[in-house]
Amino acid sequence: MNNALVAGAIFAVTYLIITTDKVHRTVVAMAGAVGMILLRVIGQDKAFLAIDFNVIFLLAGMMIIANIMRTTGVFQWVAIRSVKIAGGDPFRILVVLALLTAVFSAFLDNVTTVVLIAPITLYIASGLGINPLPFLIAEILASNIGGTATLIGDPPNILIGSAARLDFVTFAANLTPVAIIILVVFLITARFLLFNSLKSDAHSVAAIFEIDEAKVITDHRLLRKSLLVLCLTIIGFLVHGLLHYQPATVALFGAVVLLLLSGHDPHDALREVEWTTLFFFIGLFILVGGIVEAGLIGALARGALALTHGDLTSTVFLLLWLSAILSAIVDNIPYTATMIPLVQDLGQYMQIAPLWWALALGACLGGNATIIGASANVIMASIADRAGYPIRFWEFVRYGGLVTLESLLISTAYIWFFYLR
Repeated sequence: MNNALVAGAIFAVTYLIITTDKVHRTVVAMAGAVGMILLRVIGQDKAFLAIDFNVIFLLAGMMIIANIMRTTGVFQWVAIRSVKIAGGDPFRILVVLALLTAVFSAFLDNVTTVVLIAPITLYIASGLGINPLPFLIAEILASNIGGTATLIGDPPNILIGSAARLDFVTFAANLTPVAIIILVVFLITARFLLFNSLKSDAHSVAAIFEIDEAKVITDHRLLRKSLLVLCLTIIGFLVHGLLHYQPATVALFGAVVLLLLSGHDPHDALREVEWTTLFFFIGLFILVGGIVEAGLIGALARGALALTHGDLTSTVFLLLWLSAILSAIVDNIPYTATMIPLVQDLGQYMQIAPLWWALALGACLGGNATIIGASANVIMASIADRAGYPIRFWEFVRYGGLVTLESLLISTAYIWFFYLR
C-alpha cells in the first residue's frame, strides 16, 4: 500500500481520536507513532531523529527548575501580589496574567513561560474559589501571541531567522507591532468571551487581601539561589545564539546547577516532571515525522502554492492562511522546517520578505486554534489536567478558533498595508 495513504490514515485516525477526549492524548499519540513504525511508513532510526529533543529537554529542564522553586512559596507570593495589584477583580487579574505571559513569551520561549505562570494561576484561582480554566486558556493564547513578536519567542521564528539570516532587531521591528495589536484585540475579545465565568467570591477575595505575602515564602535561602539560577537561565536563553548553545542545553544546565545548589532530592524533582506531556510530544513528533517522510506536507504545500501562479499578493496570503491551518493540526516546528526550502525557492521569482513574515505569523498564530497546535498549549493542558481541570479539545477550539481568526485577519491587513500595497 502507498506510504502516503497509510501515513495519512494513521494521522487522521489518531487526530480524530484525540479530538473526542475519550482516550488520553498521550496514549493516542504514542499508539499512532508506533503504528507509523510498525507499518513501515518511517523506520525506527528516522522516527527517533524526528523527535525534537531540544524541545523535550528544554521542557524537562524548566520543569525541574519550576518544581524546586515551587517549594519556596514564590509562586504564591506572585499570585497574592497579582490579586492585590488587580484590586481583586477577576478580569483585571486575567489581564495582568495574560500581559505577563505575552511579555515573558517574547523574551523567553512561550513553553518556559507557561511552565512558570501555570502554578501562579492555579493558586490564584484556588484562593478566589473560581474555575482556573478561563485564566489558563487566556494564558495559552497570550503566550502564542507574545511568542510571535520576536526571534526567540517561538521555535518557528528561530528556524526562519536562521534560514533568512534575520537578527533579533529585524524580527522585532517587523512582527512586534502586529503582535501588540493582536494582543490588545484579544484582551478586548476576552472581556466578552470569558467574563461570565470569572465570578469570584467576595469573602475569598477579602481573605487574600488579609494575607501577608511576605509570610508565604517558606525558604528564603533556597529562593535566593533559585532566583539567581532562573535569572542566569533567562540570560542564557537571550544570548544562546551568540554562545552557540541550544535552549535545551541552557535549561538543563540551570536545572543541574539548581539541583546542586539546593541539595534537593532528585527523586522529588523528577517525580513532578510532566512525563505524560513529554511522551505526548515524542509521539506527536514521530507522527508528524511519518507524514513528512511520506511527502504529504510538502506535496500539500507545493500544490497550494502552485494555485497562485506566481502572484506575490496571492502567494503571501495563501502562505499565511495555509500555515495557520496546518499549524493548528500538526506541530509547527516540522511544518516550518518543511516550508522554508519552498519559500526560499519562491524567493527566486518574487520578493521574499513578505513570504517570511507570512510564514512566521501563520505558523505561530495558527497554534492558537487547537489545544495541540503548539507546545505551550499541550503543556498548559497537561498541567490543568493534573490539577483536576481538563481542557477539552472542542472547548478550547471555541475560544482559540475565534482568536486565531481575528489574529489572521489583522495579520492579513498588516502585511498588505506595510509590504504589498
